[in-house]
Amino acid sequence: MDLYYEVSGEGKPLILLHSGGADLRDWTFVAPILAKQYQVIAFDGRGCGKSPSPTETANYVDDLLAVLDHFQLDEAILVGHSIGGRIATDFTLTYPQRVSKLVLIAPDVTGYTPSQPFTEWMQKLQAAPDVDRMVELSLSACPYRFVMASPQKDLLVEMAKHNLAKMFEWATWESVWPQPPAIERLEELANQACFIIGKEDALDAQRIAEYFKEVLPEGRFIEITGADHKPTLTHPEEIARAITEFLED
Repeated sequence: MDLYYEVSGEGKPLILLHSGGADLRDWTFVAPILAKQYQVIAFDGRGCGKSPSPTETANYVDDLLAVLDHFQLDEAILVGHSIGGRIATDFTLTYPQRVSKLVLIAPDVTGYTPSQPFTEWMQKLQAAPDVDRMVELSLSACPYRFVMASPQKDLLVEMAKHNLAKMFEWATWESVWPQPPAIERLEELANQACFIIGKEDALDAQRIAEYFKEVLPEGRFIEITGADHKPTLTHPEEIARAITEFLED
C-alpha cells in the first residue's frame, strides 16, 4: 500500500477521508478528539499530501479498499468529508460488509449534476494562470467565508497551495467510479449513515444534503450553525461530538 497515513489512539478502527484540495491535515483538530476512544487512521488520498500522484486513471474506492486490507480490517467506521464523503459512500455501496458505520460531512455524491454557478466557478479555477491565483479564487468563494475569517485560515491556505500545485504533477486527472451512481442508491445507506453539514455551506452542498435527508432516519441529519464547507477546521468539537454520539447510539 503506497498511500501515506497516520494512526492514533486505540479501539474500534475509524478511517478519515479528507476533502478535495486538502490532505489528512483536514483532520488536525478532529482526529485527536476521536483518538481518545477509537483507533483513528487518517491517510492522504492519491495525489494529495505525501501520497504519490496518479500515474493512471485513479480508482479511489480501490485505494480505500487497499487501506482496509493493509490494516487487515474486516470492517471499519468511515468518516468522509466532501470528496472523501463521495469515496466513502461509493465504497460502502460496493463493499457494505466492510463498513460498520458511515459518517458523511458535506459530501459530494456520484450522479449529482452540479449547478451552473458551480460549473462556471470551476471553469474560472481551471483557467487561472498560476497556483496562487487558483488558491485565491477558490478560497474567496462563499463555501469558505467562515473558515477564511477564522484562526485556521493559514492552515487552509497552506493545504490548498500544496495540493493544487501537486495536481500539476498528476499524469492524469481522470478517475473511475462504481456504477450505478450512488445518488440512485442512497436508500441503501439508511441504516448505517449519519450526515453532517454546515448551515452556511454552498448551494450544491445543500442540494446534495436534501437527497440524503429524504432517506436518513430522523436524528441522523445534523446541521452546524456558523459553519461553511470546512467545519472540520472551525468546529472540531461539534464534529467529534456528533460522530461519537452517532456511533454510540
